Amino acid sequence: MKKILLILVVLFGFNNLSVAQSSVVPNTDPNAADIKFDSEVLDYGTIDWDSNGLREFKITNVGKTPLTITSVTGECGCTATTIDGKPGWPQEPILPGKSGVIKVKYDTKREGRFEKNVTVTSNAKFSTIKVRIKGEIKAKPVVEGN
Repeated sequence: MKKILLILVVLFGFNNLSVAQSSVVPNTDPNAADIKFDSEVLDYGTIDWDSNGLREFKITNVGKTPLTITSVTGECGCTATTIDGKPGWPQEPILPGKSGVIKVKYDTKREGRFEKNVTVTSNAKFSTIKVRIKGEIKAKPVVEGN
């Protein structure tokens, strides 16, 4: 009896495993929205300490249906995707062939080189895309004594 039960448990486990693996492969809709970035790496270059860290990724919907961006998240607290309390990405769907911008803001009160990922989630063919920001912040200016 124990052998039969063990065989049934093993067979049931294999069955569930095969079902789970088949659902991992997404079924892409050929008419889905598709996001294209002008550049997937936004290079700040070398900038001054405490300068404006706001930059924009330019995007275009190259798909056949409206593109809806559901979230944009920075890799850490030093990279903001909410600007002045508002999401830094279009809240309205981007129609096919139309463009928009995704705003990111890096905290420029951190000297040295940086390279951070920004994750964009949408209804595009590839629902999650990682883009990068990079650059270097000059050292904090030395304030001379009175």
